[in-house]
Amino acid sequence: MSVKIIFSDIDGTFLANDKSVTSLTEKAAKAVVEKGLKFVFVSARMPEAIYVITDNIGMAHTPIICYSGAYVLTEDEKVLHDQKIPALDAKNILEEMSKRWENISVSCYVGRHWYVKNIDERIEKEIFNTDALAEVENFSELIDKNIIPNKIFVRCEPSTCAEMESELGKIFTNLNVVRSAPHLLEVMDKSVSKATGIEILLKHYGISKNEAIAFGDNYNDIEMLKYIPQSVAMGNAPEEIKKIAAAVTDSNEDSGIYTYLKKIGLI
Repeated sequence: MSVKIIFSDIDGTFLANDKSVTSLTEKAAKAVVEKGLKFVFVSARMPEAIYVITDNIGMAHTPIICYSGAYVLTEDEKVLHDQKIPALDAKNILEEMSKRWENISVSCYVGRHWYVKNIDERIEKEIFNTDALAEVENFSELIDKNIIPNKIFVRCEPSTCAEMESELGKIFTNLNVVRSAPHLLEVMDKSVSKATGIEILLKHYGISKNEAIAFGDNYNDIEMLKYIPQSVAMGNAPEEIKKIAAAVTDSNEDSGIYTYLKKIGLI
């Protein structure tokens, strides 16, 4: 069966370690689109932090799966899926975070908006890295206005992050409370995963998962790599991730996406 769609994680997969795009990775993505195939970013990022990548390399907007599957858009920016955290859970977990932990930077992502309580050094760094706009708001007031987050995101020290993951996971059992990096904690509805986001997009386009390729490099890519039969782990991925994937390519620094697509004759 021929390949019709490519799914790619962003950080550690499509991007090099310095957040740039190698010339060969850029060439691969553009070659896929030029052949009439779909190239889809699957990320924990918000839309604006994904579109900045396509804009920077002069590539038209592609379908995207944001917030690890909670928010799915077509190439013409039509919303296919918009999974919120239950409002009461969102309010309660934000209150619990504020009450129990200090020196944490909390963000609420709602569709194409990024809300923060204040702009500190961590938020400034994220603004610099993604070119996204952070809006200062009161989280409780937003929820009262029915502005409910797709994702709550915490930036903090690794020890605090581990503690929050453990403690909040015990209390809020119907939410996904997981670390995406030693210093990053994500909170989403329990139903959300990169695999469910991909399933929604495949159904929309009438494409089988057997006609897809998925590239990933880390633990939050596990569901995606298990779901897509032709899954590919980057050379920089942990060994556990490499064992899950059907194939392993070069690292993100060495343009692993290009290496694999060239190897199988797709570009």
